[in-house]
Amino acid sequence: MSKHPQLNDAVAALQQGKVIAYPTEAVFGVGCDPDNTDAIALLLQIKQRPKSKGLILIAADFAQLLPYIAADQITDEQRQLMLGSWPGPVTWVVPASSRCSDWLTGQFSTIAVRVSDHPLVQQLCLAYGKPLTSTSANLSGLEPGRSTDEVAEQLADQLAVIVDAPTGGRTAPSEIRDLASGQIFRAG
Repeated sequence: MSKHPQLNDAVAALQQGKVIAYPTEAVFGVGCDPDNTDAIALLLQIKQRPKSKGLILIAADFAQLLPYIAADQITDEQRQLMLGSWPGPVTWVVPASSRCSDWLTGQFSTIAVRVSDHPLVQQLCLAYGKPLTSTSANLSGLEPGRSTDEVAEQLADQLAVIVDAPTGGRTAPSEIRDLASGQIFRAG
């Protein structure tokens, strides 16, 4: 697959601590550098989202997520279950590593993580060299954007880049499941 023309702009914006929007499996996400608390604070301000809710990390592969996961608290069976669903639209809630600040985890000791099968997310995370935060591209309480126009309508003046590409075409946002209990927090 050829490189998306906005990829360099998106990576540059992330490196500068800015917030971008990008297509995921079903809706557009807004994201930033997961290790930049100023960028996360900006993202939460843009979304009007409370810090206590925590954020999802979206990645190109499992290796990118390892620094953020307390892998020693995950059994081999749990790891196989998680890896068997990726890349794809399943987000797993797993024990967070000490690297994760409460800006990522919110009020929880866990972190929500996903390896996306969206080609552009894969390119973006590989080009940036790590996962991105991912939360739906909308103001809290409004419908998530499913196109660049819908995202621009709600958030255009607050985002550094809106990557213009289609979503993965799924109708439901990613399923969110707890790895320890198997509980489904959001059906996919």
